[in-house]
Amino acid sequence: MTAGIVSVGSYIPPRRVGNDELSRNLDTSDEWIRSHTGISNRHIASDEETCSYMAIQAARMAMENANVSEKELDFIIVATITPDYRDFPATANLVQYELGAGNICSFDIKAACTGFIYGLVLGRSLILSGTVTTGLVIGAEKLSAIIDWEDRSTAVLFGDGAGAAILRSGERDENIVDSIMRTDGSGADALYMPTGGTSTPFKLGETTESELYLNMDGQRVYNFAVKVNVEVVRDLMLRNSLTSADIDYIVPHQANYRIIHAASKRANIPLEKYYLNIDEYANTSSASIPIALAEMNSKGILKKGMKIITVGFGSGLTYGGNYIVW
Repeated sequence: MTAGIVSVGSYIPPRRVGNDELSRNLDTSDEWIRSHTGISNRHIASDEETCSYMAIQAARMAMENANVSEKELDFIIVATITPDYRDFPATANLVQYELGAGNICSFDIKAACTGFIYGLVLGRSLILSGTVTTGLVIGAEKLSAIIDWEDRSTAVLFGDGAGAAILRSGERDENIVDSIMRTDGSGADALYMPTGGTSTPFKLGETTESELYLNMDGQRVYNFAVKVNVEVVRDLMLRNSLTSADIDYIVPHQANYRIIHAASKRANIPLEKYYLNIDEYANTSSASIPIALAEMNSKGILKKGMKIITVGFGSGLTYGGNYIVW
């Protein structure tokens, strides 16, 4: 038995915000943002476009592309750090209900930008256990809700959106062949939400507005990201007796063009091997890899038998990747 991706889908909010629009309220410019990040645009969700709403739209596209009905689903996994509700219920539960799926297994995972990678591993494991055959793995984020739009260091980096994949068992060549999931908890304070948990609860009249937004040490995250991007790709190739020539595409988490460029140089892998769409969507955290896969598929780039490596990193600090035969 194998477990492979049989279809993908995505949802992008229609509101498109360019760098020039941001520069009206921030001390920045289109040239500065593009030169430092590779980002020109990002898509921002409306109040009605919640995390679950975007996840549902991406799921429906993936289901339609695979001709899979809601009654065929055995599980739903949603990777997100911006759920509809802070702690519970899980966003996956809301997706299950709105899709009209049966009383199936549904749960969220919180691995930040590595979330979709982790989700593929968990979905594959459920299928290979023999208890289920078909499921959804979704990465969905509404990062605009946790960003300080007056902070230039973070406001220019993030966008909203969702991507989904249908996983199914079978005896086929298409397969999630191998995966890596790792964590370096010593860097947990490099990218985090300062307030809202049990260690630092919200206190009316005491908690400041700035404590309610994402906090990031950009230099620490950059150094970590370049290192682990090289490490994960190298280890997946070594474990599977592959060279860079064997890989058709590397689909990285779309965080910053400079990170991907530096990892490409350090790993001695041509930048052309890396699929990039950060220019249009910015950093959508756990949604970035499935959005990229859906875009590649819709453009006809992905062909049967292609060898693909995904690689991501995020708050935690988590990191990992998947080796996929399409």
